[in-house]
Amino acid sequence: MSIESNRLSPKQYAHNFADFHPPFETHDAALVEANRCLFCYDAPCIKACPTSINVPKFIKQITTDNIKGSAHTIFLSNIMGAGCGKVCPVEKLCEGSCVFNLMDEPPIPIAKLQRYSTEIAMKKDWKLFTRKVTPEGLKAKKVAIIGAGPAGLSCAHMLSREGVDVTIFEKDEKAGGLMTYGIAAYKVTPAFCADEVRYILSIGGINIKYGQELGRNLRLDIMQKDYDAVYVSIGVGLARQLDIEGEELEGVIDAISFIYDIRSKGFSKVPVGDRVAVIGMGMTAIDAATQARRLGAKEVTILYRRTQEEMPCTEVELDIAKLDGCKIIWLAAPKEIIGVNGKVHSLIADVMELDTPDETGRRAPLKTGRQIVLEVDMIIKAAGQMPFESLITENDFENLRGKIVSNNTATNLEGIFAGGDCVNGGKEVVDAVQAGKDGAAAILLYISQQ
Repeated sequence: MSIESNRLSPKQYAHNFADFHPPFETHDAALVEANRCLFCYDAPCIKACPTSINVPKFIKQITTDNIKGSAHTIFLSNIMGAGCGKVCPVEKLCEGSCVFNLMDEPPIPIAKLQRYSTEIAMKKDWKLFTRKVTPEGLKAKKVAIIGAGPAGLSCAHMLSREGVDVTIFEKDEKAGGLMTYGIAAYKVTPAFCADEVRYILSIGGINIKYGQELGRNLRLDIMQKDYDAVYVSIGVGLARQLDIEGEELEGVIDAISFIYDIRSKGFSKVPVGDRVAVIGMGMTAIDAATQARRLGAKEVTILYRRTQEEMPCTEVELDIAKLDGCKIIWLAAPKEIIGVNGKVHSLIADVMELDTPDETGRRAPLKTGRQIVLEVDMIIKAAGQMPFESLITENDFENLRGKIVSNNTATNLEGIFAGGDCVNGGKEVVDAVQAGKDGAAAILLYISQQ
């Protein structure tokens, strides 16, 4: 067993990481699905969308060949509507609430229709929004945003529409945050992410400064003086540790770094083992497991300490892993990693059972006293992410175990607002987009009163 990069040919990489979401083959194919929509009054799909996209309206616009209007309806509520159409767990959001589910019929493919309109708009570079012009004699307001992820970009676009000059400070070399660096490449390709960011920035009035990181070369107190308001959207990113013996061995990595390397370095440059164990069952765990297989791992096993009923990922995500050939071991928790010559050789896991439900209805996993041993050469930790607690505390934010405490996005620090994962601890991309909108609305009210 060994950990190696460049296991496959360029053609195999291209096939394995091709866009997971094929578009409608023809306009007529999109019309067929759009015309199935009942255009419900008080539509449940709107309520299920965190950004409240008017789904019946944009679908109706497709049926009348008003694709530009359809894209505008989507982007008005969610400027990252194209990307969200690819990564949103729609089976538990808009499509999961479609009334057709109650009739034992397939729901309207809302996400696919959303991608249809938005991708045409991006391809044709339609200018659907314009910046308000600052009246002559008045100076435009300036807002700084820390973090160019979904929340930051959403906030920036909404502020720019209102004529505010926005500067985004981003620690990485590219904008997009989770979309660019933290999601499986077959769900959103690097090229798509770059196109989406360019489209968002095309409104003008948004400048991104890269290589700028809070706590390293960026000071909050200085930004407070230089800008009318500051929006913090630094996300979360610290991998939760397993705290077991052998975790320091060569071959043990965290899923966040693994996925980041795939997105930033390229497929052929990321090493992967022959036999890989992935710890966890969230979306990140699934993305790590499926990409390990697609990089050329011969065997990938996902371990989860609870059962399928308690898993945080969706059934759709689990099916992707199964179709990629990943094995699943339920009720198994890592106990110890055994190494040979400083490298991973095997994983010992406790066999678990679930206790009776507590007051919240959740059943805690308990050790049975039995164990299993897996021969592996690589272990990917995907047991969750933690906020940047020390960074948040050092900057005097009121926080709850590292999560910034806010009131309608306003923090305890004057003129500083926050939103996205650094506040909620980690949710979906679409939730971050809405957080950015909420932050922009609060900032616009704040600066109007200055």
